[in-house]
Amino acid sequence: MSDVILDAATDAAGGPTIPVHAILEHETGSALDAAPPAAKAYAAITEFKGKAGQILLVPGADGALATVLFGLGAGGDPMALRTLAAKLPAGTYRIATAPKDFSTDQMALAFALGSYKFDRYKAHTGERARLVAQGADAAEVRQVAHACALARDMVNTPANDMGPLQLETIAREIAEQHGAQIAVVTGDALLEANYPAVHAVGRAADPARAPRMIELSWGDAGLPLVCIVGKGVVFDTGGLDIKPSAGMRQMKKDMGGAAHALALGRMIMAAKLPVRLVVLTPVVENAISGDAMRPGDVLASRKGLSIEVGNTDAEGRLILADALTRACELEPALTIDLATLTGAARVALGPQLPPFYTDDDELAGQIEAAAAAENDPVWRMPLWKGYVDALDSDVAEIKNDPDGWAQAGSVTAALFLQRFAPSGPKCGPWVHLDIFAWNPRNRPGHPAGAEAQAIRGLYRMIRDRFA
Repeated sequence: MSDVILDAATDAAGGPTIPVHAILEHETGSALDAAPPAAKAYAAITEFKGKAGQILLVPGADGALATVLFGLGAGGDPMALRTLAAKLPAGTYRIATAPKDFSTDQMALAFALGSYKFDRYKAHTGERARLVAQGADAAEVRQVAHACALARDMVNTPANDMGPLQLETIAREIAEQHGAQIAVVTGDALLEANYPAVHAVGRAADPARAPRMIELSWGDAGLPLVCIVGKGVVFDTGGLDIKPSAGMRQMKKDMGGAAHALALGRMIMAAKLPVRLVVLTPVVENAISGDAMRPGDVLASRKGLSIEVGNTDAEGRLILADALTRACELEPALTIDLATLTGAARVALGPQLPPFYTDDDELAGQIEAAAAAENDPVWRMPLWKGYVDALDSDVAEIKNDPDGWAQAGSVTAALFLQRFAPSGPKCGPWVHLDIFAWNPRNRPGHPAGAEAQAIRGLYRMIRDRFA
């Protein structure tokens, strides 16, 4: 996996470090007044005003970089340091000045996230900037940063190198690293194990890329159970309802839910949170062959509900239906599912703001609070019951593509999943996140390509909820 550039330590780096002064715009004048005359003059020449993302590299008398001024603008977001990491030349840095309410851990984490590069298929691109994060919880920051890099690497890797077997291998490596148990059901064995929808979606793929159900479990039996479900469609052609080329181009990322589920699970296990954990990842390739499911087919599901396939390109909710039913059987205290599920979510909220759905107001408040604290944005959307009828089928108990009159594609997808999600007196709440897992444009600290979304906030929520 890609290196996360972070040298987090509680003492000096053992060598010279370059000081960085992170300055709010309204404090720039006083900060420059206190700076050496050369720095103040250089700032005037370059018109450094402390605007958001503005950077000033100040040389010393020998011409080498001596100090860095970094503008935070009017806001106070430690995640702004993602931009800083991407703009700095190679060297070792330390944060010498920052707003008092900036968490050292968050600044270090932001720097690590902003340093990410996916260079698996490129020649070595040279050294990058490093940060000595004095006073940070080095182990915690490193674990979270590496988990986010894992999710991003998995999503960025093309489908020829990130098929069902490769995803299973990563899950096995995580399980071995943290002493977890793992069980995998593959191919036609899915029918015997009662995962018929997972089998139906993935059966058209080449046998070497057979569908599978991965179940990773960790923790003591007496602890509350957290179940994390992730959609693992390693490539989505759309099936017989084939996508156009433009819609298919980035479908290597359709396993982003599974990547995020494994990364979040890894965070929980690394921190040894006081929970029992199960990560469920149904993994398929939605391919086209003579055995592909067809529009109009009626599928069985683990729950026993018959599902009419109105559109073979609405396959993610089919595999999640079986996985959520399995979660229900475990009687979890909390169930989270993560999926790159609908384009409608992007129409509603764009690429940077993932919607989430739950009918539990307390859980929703906890998610919103944790997301805000971690600067990891999400937005609650309604499970609007008025659209439930759009999922009615004439020939089955439910269909996977809603009637057009409902229009709200992300909402109706969530309503479909709710039919299969854990519920009842023995199960705690469920939440569904319709993530994008992608940066569609390149900007400093946020390179075009895979992005880890919502899992930092979810990790904090779980840590606080079960403390």
